Amino acid sequence: MGSAGGQPQLRGAHCGSGPAEAAGAQFTGCAFGSAAIWQYESLKSRVQSYFDGIKADWLDSIRPQKEGDFRKEINKWWNNLSDGQRTVTGIIAANVFVFCLWRVPSLQRTMIRYFTSSPASKALCSPMLLSTFSHFSLFHMAANMYVLWSFSSSIVNILGQEQFMAVYLSAGVISNFVSYVCKVATGRYGPSLGASGAIMTVLAAVCTKIPEGRLAIIFLPMFTFTAGNALKAIIAMDTAGMILGWKFFDHAAHLGGALFGIWYITYGHELIWKNREPLVKIWHEMRTNGPKKGGGSK
Repeated sequence: MGSAGGQPQLRGAHCGSGPAEAAGAQFTGCAFGSAAIWQYESLKSRVQSYFDGIKADWLDSIRPQKEGDFRKEINKWWNNLSDGQRTVTGIIAANVFVFCLWRVPSLQRTMIRYFTSSPASKALCSPMLLSTFSHFSLFHMAANMYVLWSFSSSIVNILGQEQFMAVYLSAGVISNFVSYVCKVATGRYGPSLGASGAIMTVLAAVCTKIPEGRLAIIFLPMFTFTAGNALKAIIAMDTAGMILGWKFFDHAAHLGGALFGIWYITYGHELIWKNREPLVKIWHEMRTNGPKKGGGSK
């Protein structure tokens, strides 16, 4: 997550971290609850999709085929993507859309207020999520989206599509909250934006789960190193940057995202995701039985 650089600084009364902390906790709970229900609905629909697929294949076999059909080529490209790549395509599209909004002069005031995060902003809570999809610099966005795309298959294989989305969105909020705390502690209230905090969670989760995996830098592919060593180096650099007050990146957000990723893979999956069954049971009963009608006793 980079700083807003040359963008106007946000001004306003200093806000405590209490409302942001409560909003972050509520959002994280909603994210994981929604992901559990999403997974239930996805599993339920797969049987129907299987039979629909058989019917579609039969219709395609008797229907005249059009050569060079653009839609068919798009479907072929989409089907060749991994589950992880398909999952992050929507995230990348959202980031590109917000990047385009930054190019509209009349929206500058709105973008600064809601799509950059600062504890001094009047809009304290919503930017914790919205700034995760916000990039002013094309290079900043391209670098973040490249890393997200590169790790997408691994992280979705580890967590699954639904759990990954809950972790990613929660990571954006949590990394921004850590940034808020650091800014209040140091008195530096400059605005930040970018997906780096959430992407650091993805990177840290994969490196924690597969520490012996080999990684390389895009411009120096001949030099490789283990994922575990890469994670240690990144944490060391961001810790130093936070302590020494380096301003080019929001090192507190990076560090918060990385620590959340390590924690989630080590403990969070067991504590949160594996305890989703009561919620899924309630949802199943609601979907199966439907609302009770009539007020008479049985």
